[in-house]
Amino acid sequence: MDATSVPAAGSTALLTDRYELTMLQAALRSGAAHRRSVFEVFTRRLPGGRRYGVLAGTGRVLDAVENFRFTSAQLDWLTDQRVVDEDTLRFLADYRFTGDIHGYPEGEVYFPGSPLLTVEGSFAEAVILETVILSILNHDSAIAAAASRMTSAAGGRPVIEMGARRAHERAAVSAARAAYVAGFAATSDLEAGFTYGIPTTGTAAHAFTLVHDSERDAFRAQIASMGKGTTLLVDTFDLHEAVRTAVEVAGPELGAVRIDSGDLTLLAHRVRRQLDELGATGTRIIVTSDLDEYAIAALAAAPVDGYGVGTSLVTGSGHPTCSMVYKLVARAAEPDGPLIPVAKRAAGGKTSTGGRKWAARRPDADGVAEAEVVGTGPVPEELTPHLVQVPLVRAGEVVGREPLEAARERHVRARAALPLSATQLSKGDPVLSTELLV
Repeated sequence: MDATSVPAAGSTALLTDRYELTMLQAALRSGAAHRRSVFEVFTRRLPGGRRYGVLAGTGRVLDAVENFRFTSAQLDWLTDQRVVDEDTLRFLADYRFTGDIHGYPEGEVYFPGSPLLTVEGSFAEAVILETVILSILNHDSAIAAAASRMTSAAGGRPVIEMGARRAHERAAVSAARAAYVAGFAATSDLEAGFTYGIPTTGTAAHAFTLVHDSERDAFRAQIASMGKGTTLLVDTFDLHEAVRTAVEVAGPELGAVRIDSGDLTLLAHRVRRQLDELGATGTRIIVTSDLDEYAIAALAAAPVDGYGVGTSLVTGSGHPTCSMVYKLVARAAEPDGPLIPVAKRAAGGKTSTGGRKWAARRPDADGVAEAEVVGTGPVPEELTPHLVQVPLVRAGEVVGREPLEAARERHVRARAALPLSATQLSKGDPVLSTELLV
């Protein structure tokens, strides 16, 4: 495949910062471009007192690396803008990542210092992947961390992602995917359903009620179209009257009602009592209205059957990034020479540890995780069964692609293996300490 055969819409090559290519140009001139190098993705801290992080976006990273090919149009633009010289353009025209990538599998939890992704190849081919890898992992993992807290607070009740109108149109799709990894049951976003096979759901908004001559007419039209199992939005006008009308029109077989405003705890109790009195004992109550993990937890004792979350989810519930970084940790002096650990040494909490790392999650006698162990030397025999990283790319070929359901199931297992305090919503330190063995 040459540069001209890559469709522009599928190329991820320009989802990068200019300095990645200017570094490449200078390294090609100095001869360092072909030195074997190891980069790691990690974060130095968890945001805002969170007890654990959730890795999401790994599958999208694999797609991005596979599609990191420069088109003729992109190369022409780089030429016109004088971003890089002719030698660098020739390198980019033939660019294919041929190295190895290992990392935490998608849906896994992580802690400060965890080597979430290890990228090994020549400096030239690895350095220019930095921006696209970080943009995916920082965004998707922030969404997944918020989603995990929400699904934990929901206590088994389904949570629906409905934040497409509160995010960039493409970010909304990846947010729906990350939320699904962390336990959300469905999304309102059809593109997310089409692209990733996520279940989709949705019925009607207030505008549907308002366009009809009466609420009864709106309910009749929706039921005629979607059946009695549909969800009717009952707080456009008078909630009590709407619930009565909904059951009169649909009968006790009405699937659900949705409440989108007001004191949700109080209203849910009133609506449940009213539905039961009307004989609609099987009709579910769905609540929406700017929910986050704290609001969901506060509704734990209310007769609520499901939640819809939008704005808080797609903004990471106040933490829209994970502060992940992509750092060179080892390099060879010669193209095929031994790896030499390297690390930045600076004030202000931005130091790092050199050397390619492994990670293991050590369990206690009851099988509950008690520490994240990160090392640069040989792996202790007792930790070998508990290594976290898996192969993702080998010699440029993706080997770690998996169904989204696998990541979703992994997250359930990973969260369940943490100490119970991991799911507390009160601020605190990471639930596992990170032990460094060098």
